[in-house]
Amino acid sequence: MTNSPGLDALPVGSLAPDFSLRDQNNEVVSLSRFAGQKAVLLVFYPFAFTGICTGELGQIGKHLDTFVSDEVQVLAVSIDSSYSHKIFAQRDELDFPLLSDFWPHGAVAQAYGVFNDEVGVANRGTFLIDRHGIIRFSEVNEIGFGRDPQRWLDAISELGAPVG
Repeated sequence: MTNSPGLDALPVGSLAPDFSLRDQNNEVVSLSRFAGQKAVLLVFYPFAFTGICTGELGQIGKHLDTFVSDEVQVLAVSIDSSYSHKIFAQRDELDFPLLSDFWPHGAVAQAYGVFNDEVGVANRGTFLIDRHGIIRFSEVNEIGFGRDPQRWLDAISELGAPVG
């Protein structure tokens, strides 16, 4: 499957594919776990420990109370292993799930249409999924182009969820 950056990403109004992935603590986290309870801000990133990824996830970590609430959960996903995520989370004090889409390699990124076949990682895809599993916000940037976390907060606010 060849994915031109962003062209095949799931659009707003689509049903979000369920998944189960291991987090940095090697615990399984499933999207369906939040169904009916919380919206999910799903943030795909290419690699742990790289400049743009560190900056984007660091913004979430520094302002976690504005992104995570009784109404919203953040889940970040890359193809890195759970072990890499553990060190990344500890080093950068990231206190939210970093999920490993390691094997089958990039399967969740592929399901969301953000897998970059040329590089073998996820493009910078962000999806806000409401508590009913419907995508309410979708954006995709190529690997070298960062995102503005304020857009995510605006989308959360538009969903009617309180923003810290």
